[in-house]
Amino acid sequence: MTKEKKKKILFIASTGGHLSELMQLKPLFDYYDYRIITEKTPSNLSLKEKYKNKVSFVIYGTKDHKFTYLFKLLFNCFIELFNYIKFRPKYIVTTGAHIAGPMCCIGKIFGSKIIFIETFANINTKTITGQIVYKFADLFLVQWEDMLKLYPKAKYWGSVF
Repeated sequence: MTKEKKKKILFIASTGGHLSELMQLKPLFDYYDYRIITEKTPSNLSLKEKYKNKVSFVIYGTKDHKFTYLFKLLFNCFIELFNYIKFRPKYIVTTGAHIAGPMCCIGKIFGSKIIFIETFANINTKTITGQIVYKFADLFLVQWEDMLKLYPKAKYWGSVF
């Protein structure tokens, strides 16, 4: 008897609320060969202990410092490309924000299916990452019904909380 191979899914989100939302999907982890990518912050280091080799970190960077942000974003793109090639996920699932955009682009180029969940924090405005990924996501989900006015091709599936 051969054991069925689990589909590979990459979960990626920036630190804070986006990561909190993404981690609401952890019941799915048992059904897939998964990896998690987020920013390396003191509050996220415990993920490495809990999920061992299933977690990778990129450099934390906010948009507050435009000059250093661009360098960190570029460096993170290389880290993400390395992680993508190493894991080769069939699906990429994200709640945003900035670190998720490049990974979604990388995944799309290499044939992964992109599932984007627009953040619960936005009730009637689009996120920057959402605006970009909406154009090519295979499945774009919103957590508020009113967001369908802004993203007409999206699907409303309710809150992840």
